[in-house]
Amino acid sequence: MTMPPTTTAASPGTTAERVRRRVSARVRILLWLLLVMAVGLVSVATTTRSILLRDVDHRANGLLAQEAGEFANFEERGVDPETGRPFTDPSRLLREFLVRQYADPDEELIGLVGRAGDTPAQIIQPREIPVAVPLHEDAAARRRIFDSPDSTGTVDRSSGEIRWAKVAVARAGGETEAAFVVAFHPGRQQAAVNEEFRILLAISGVALLLTTGIGWAVAGRILKPVRLVRTAAAQLTEQDFTRRIPVHGHDDIAALAETFNAMLDRLERAFAAQREFVDDAGHELRTPITIVRGHLELMGDDPAEREETIRLVTDELDRMSRIVEDLLLLAKAERPDFVAPEPVQLAELTADVYVKARTLGERDWQLAEVADVEAELDAQRITQAMVQLAQNAVQYTAPGQAVRIGSRADGTAIELYVADSGCGVQAQDAEVIFERFRRGTSRRGARGSGAGLGLSIVRAIAEAHGGRVRLRATEGGGATFVLALGEGHT
Repeated sequence: MTMPPTTTAASPGTTAERVRRRVSARVRILLWLLLVMAVGLVSVATTTRSILLRDVDHRANGLLAQEAGEFANFEERGVDPETGRPFTDPSRLLREFLVRQYADPDEELIGLVGRAGDTPAQIIQPREIPVAVPLHEDAAARRRIFDSPDSTGTVDRSSGEIRWAKVAVARAGGETEAAFVVAFHPGRQQAAVNEEFRILLAISGVALLLTTGIGWAVAGRILKPVRLVRTAAAQLTEQDFTRRIPVHGHDDIAALAETFNAMLDRLERAFAAQREFVDDAGHELRTPITIVRGHLELMGDDPAEREETIRLVTDELDRMSRIVEDLLLLAKAERPDFVAPEPVQLAELTADVYVKARTLGERDWQLAEVADVEAELDAQRITQAMVQLAQNAVQYTAPGQAVRIGSRADGTAIELYVADSGCGVQAQDAEVIFERFRRGTSRRGARGSGAGLGLSIVRAIAEAHGGRVRLRATEGGGATFVLALGEGHT
């Protein structure tokens, strides 16, 4: 029985992660900015609305308390102008009080007279009330207020809310009752507050739109170096490391661009060194490989011939090994751990180099001078460079000729040198002898048998110490090679 193929649905989390990855940093920054601004603006508008509505409530309560207090005071102390005595008729009391009052536009002052359970008669001020259904036109609302045992309250109607306060008038004979009612219609002021709230929301919307445009432009300007870094990284190839990011300003983005450019510089040097290593190795190893192959292909059965062929092949293989070791050393010179400086006594280092160099050949070895200072150097690398210079001097001098080794300190500069008394280096050769596999066209007799990497190694060691190697003419004839290491001694 064949089972039907199943379809695996992508998980929501995976889809969400892909969406997040597709959203650029510019959009994310803008979205967060808009979110914070929207929350802030809505909070301000909502808080403002709440404060204004609270002010409306306070004003309504104040008006109700004020009018009720004034009527209570008038009832207690008022005098009927016709009799000159206190009021005995509630209707007369209410009319006289209402005549003397001036109500606010949203306020109604009404006198109610009647019996409990009946619709009370009303005494009103003849004026326009700016509401759809004022209290004096709503008999049901008047009865609810008149029958209520409370002195204040609220009537919720479809035509608008009413907040009221009531002062009962003492009985004046019979079953007749009366009350003074002050009603406040907050609808118009609440509508004004809501209108202001809508205006604030509209202004906030416009502000968000402006912020969107400005934020998009500013974020794009700030993140432009980041986009350039991304573009440059995408366009980098092993053959092209020439692109650099323009640096503007002194902020974190500029620092990022500078760091990226520095990384590109290091990568360019590393790949250049790699290509140079491969090219040099291929160029220099091709000849000995051809020689080895040719001798092995032509080798006969004669023992003497076989012995000579093996000797030649071994010699070429040794030369290939030296070339590879020197090339590897030059490639390692590009690494930051190529040298490990530590405090070194320069006089002791110079003496050690002198003792080691004396075994290189029968020459008139001289320890010319020593600098009695302490320097931050890699003693092994400096020894390697000095011995290479001594070996170079041996190759281009005759037995018995003088070779001087020394060191000196002048202010903040340190120099270690090897001076020979050979025929020197001609001017056209001085420009090329420090390059790889370059010996120059007339370098001191062409007696050297190396691959032309020795002086390149010396230069790499000097530069790794922050210095350089210099060539000077020796007084009386010959050449002097100097490791000038700059600052670093005490």
